[in-house]
Amino acid sequence: MATLLSNVQDVCLELGLPVPTVVATSTDPQVLQIMALMNRTGDILSTDRDWQTLAAEYRFETVYYQYTGDVTAGSTTISNLSSVVGLSTEFMATGTGIQQDSFLTSVGTTTAEMSIPSTETATGITITFGQAKYDMPSDYARMVDKTQYNKSNRWSIIGPKDAQEWQWLKASYVTTGPRMRFRMMGDKFTLWPMPTATLVLGFEYVSNGWVIDANGTYKSKFTADTDTSRFTDRVLTLGTKLKLFEIKGFDTSAVLQDYTRELDKWKASESGADTLSLAPRYPNILLTQNNLPDTGYGNTTS
Repeated sequence: MATLLSNVQDVCLELGLPVPTVVATSTDPQVLQIMALMNRTGDILSTDRDWQTLAAEYRFETVYYQYTGDVTAGSTTISNLSSVVGLSTEFMATGTGIQQDSFLTSVGTTTAEMSIPSTETATGITITFGQAKYDMPSDYARMVDKTQYNKSNRWSIIGPKDAQEWQWLKASYVTTGPRMRFRMMGDKFTLWPMPTATLVLGFEYVSNGWVIDANGTYKSKFTADTDTSRFTDRVLTLGTKLKLFEIKGFDTSAVLQDYTRELDKWKASESGADTLSLAPRYPNILLTQNNLPDTGYGNTTS
């Protein structure tokens, strides 16, 4: 992939404009405009589809703690906690007298406040704190549906749930089962029920890092002349020319045709495609009429 400097130089050469020797630190308004339009082109492309070049996987472990403490009926305070290490408002609590869907709202030195008051008074009880909300990767743009799995139990995580079903799940008499549910809330991957064990969860997502700097770090826009793009240079430069023509009020017919043709070619080849048959024949890997006997099924002596 060509650098930002090289791509901007190509745009200028093709349009008969003065060719810059620097771009990101240039003081020339026209050069800075071309750089801005190239950034806009890349940004729009990154949301056009789930490009394989931007595909990424995320894995993380659930977190839980078990501490002892006291609760009082009608109070939201958990007192005399044996420890508060690791606790935050991303955690829920469960234990004697603690109602379901009780999130921590604040954490002190030996106390924690809950979102719902306790229904009982108890001292020295074991309380389980499970982290229900998890940050997304720093380059997260959007989720790839139906890729969320509990790797430890080899089960899919059901979701994303909408607001109505989410609240129904948390308020119902039967609120838990063998499978976890999830919902995106406040840009966090939120689980129900809260984890009470260390589990490995994971999913695929689309990265917003369509630019790579000289150190190999992904980022979401060009900021240095040595930056390169994860998108093909032809599409990026043609898209920039199209944006420039649009802003200047020029006829975009020819440039639009070139850009659309290159974009369509790239879409068709970027991730490959399966070969489909109009008359498929299914492989005989399971029981079918081709390997099931007419009589004596299950007889191992003949």
